[in-house]
Amino acid sequence: MQLVVARIGRAHGIKGEVTVEVRTDEPELRLGPGAVLATEPAAAGPLTIETGRVHSGRLLLRFAGVRDRTGAEALRNILLIAEIDPEELPEDPEEFYDHQLMDLDVVLADGTEIGRITEISHLPSQDLFIVERPDGSEVMIPFVEEIVTEIDLEEQRAVIDPPPGLIDDRAEIAAGEGPADDVPADDVPADDVPAGEGPARDGRAEDGVR
Repeated sequence: MQLVVARIGRAHGIKGEVTVEVRTDEPELRLGPGAVLATEPAAAGPLTIETGRVHSGRLLLRFAGVRDRTGAEALRNILLIAEIDPEELPEDPEEFYDHQLMDLDVVLADGTEIGRITEISHLPSQDLFIVERPDGSEVMIPFVEEIVTEIDLEEQRAVIDPPPGLIDDRAEIAAGEGPADDVPADDVPADDVPAGEGPARDGRAEDGVR
């Protein structure tokens, strides 16, 4: 199974380093020196990580064969993709990979159907479940313990306890205009991969999603 583990950002310095938007909770495993990663678009890769370091809170990588700023700039916005065993699971039973959560049914504690998870959006502040409702509309559910009370992979469902207003029309509008505003404009390129296309992402927020 292929999972997106990072997106390449801007060039850093003049020696070929790039900033990286990490989309995995295991950067030391997925993005360590020597790792060979596929790319989206595929023609840009594969890329072999030569060095990695943290600078001012951001991961910087240098790839084999990239030695100057021009080469680094040419990689901007490329997605880095790791091949993993689909049977691989996080060590912590309270953590989940994105592919485990996709298509889970979302229900209330009393069994009332809310919809189905069609996407997981990784924002700087938190993760969101994008849930398609039976009528085709979408609602955003923050993936935090206070709201998502249970993930049952055997039953293929996520149980939620939403606060008043979260899953009505007003909440959908608020959710669309809230956390997304916190995303730096530079980190959301117009030509990024559309939701639902390309490989799944491998990421996790503090509340348990990988």
